[in-house]
Amino acid sequence: MTGRVLLEKLKGPEAGGIFETLYGPGGVENARRRYAGLIENIGKIKDDHPFDFPELEGDIRLFTAAGRTELGGNHTDHNQGKVLAASIQMDQAAAAAPRKDKTVIFRSTGYPDVVVDLSDLAPRPEERETTEALIRGVAAEFAKRGVAVGGFTSNAASTVLTGSGLSSSAAVEVLFGRIFDNFYGGGGRSALEIAQIGQRAENDYFGKPSGLMDQTACASGGAVAIDFADTARPLVKRFDFNLSAAGYILCVVDTRGSHADLTPDYAAVAEEMKAAARFFGKQALRELELEELLVRAVELRKAVGDRALLRAIHFFEENRRVEAMQDVLEKMNAVPDSGEKRRIFGQYLDLVNESGASSWDLLQNVYSLRNPREQGIPLALALSRKFLRGSGACRVHGGGFAGTIQAYIPQDRFEDYKAKIERIFGEASVTALSIRPVGAEELKL
Repeated sequence: MTGRVLLEKLKGPEAGGIFETLYGPGGVENARRRYAGLIENIGKIKDDHPFDFPELEGDIRLFTAAGRTELGGNHTDHNQGKVLAASIQMDQAAAAAPRKDKTVIFRSTGYPDVVVDLSDLAPRPEERETTEALIRGVAAEFAKRGVAVGGFTSNAASTVLTGSGLSSSAAVEVLFGRIFDNFYGGGGRSALEIAQIGQRAENDYFGKPSGLMDQTACASGGAVAIDFADTARPLVKRFDFNLSAAGYILCVVDTRGSHADLTPDYAAVAEEMKAAARFFGKQALRELELEELLVRAVELRKAVGDRALLRAIHFFEENRRVEAMQDVLEKMNAVPDSGEKRRIFGQYLDLVNESGASSWDLLQNVYSLRNPREQGIPLALALSRKFLRGSGACRVHGGGFAGTIQAYIPQDRFEDYKAKIERIFGEASVTALSIRPVGAEELKL
């Protein structure tokens, strides 16, 4: 529909209901203003950009792609493991319109405009680690699936905190995937396929060896358990995760550490786990049992080193922990009594704390050995544990090495926690999260 009609629809009750689902009752009016701004500025020429925006050649449509929080399964997906994750209220939102040529113009608030010519879909080394690489990579994956991709003009804005472990990059990947699919691919692709397309773009074009958890959680919506035993067809199961019923607030703490040059640290985790698997003639640790590694620990230490063995132990224990976490949450959902829900949730919190300890001790992804002076994550964890004294839980969040921790704080203590932590890491370093049921979708007003 035209921008004028779309702007009117944003004011209506149907749009209000959609925005309440996405952002909660308190986020409706801000969402109306946010999407109106995206529509109003989609075709405006910026003084610092030489590319003329032609008159929009198609109807403007609205899209959203959620950020995600990892609930369990730290660094297990790349070795065919199990994870728990959830879509959150922070997202990439975009107004977009198809074009008649093969040019993608992507504008994102706070960043220079990006222009990509899709007439050539081959990877470009000079584009690695750029938005251009992601656009070209996603388009190339659709082309491999027989889709005649065309261009689009878009104006986007993200509320996903960058460098926070909330997967701002995966959110934009699945946003591109949903736009390309709905404009040129028939619009019927599953969240999982959109996620797989985004992962391939990130691996092959952007140059980051990520697993599939981030994209799957961003695309799927709600809380999900994902089993990557079959990487071509992972099992994705949605489940209820009602934190308010348990009396807790889930939040992340941004320690504001530098993410510069951390790709080697991330890559080493997956590579060392896979090196341990290759010692046994396997491609991934999921094909083995922990006991098989421990029986040959002496040989394994010599072949791949102690850290690889420790990280492998983390993988197996974390995989089992994910299963236990899912079981506890399903038990909690099955009981009506609020007191019983909270008692059962205490078991879940114990598992979260175990996951955090394993990431610190075995996985060793709480700071980079190449920059030992910067240890914001261990500091945030230590302060959180001191504050909670067993009444909640905390763990490293996402890839680690710098950035963010995750914490479960009793509702009546959250403001006190926020004040104490922000005194150390700065204003707005603590962000409460809510789980939303929508992943990457076009918004039909």
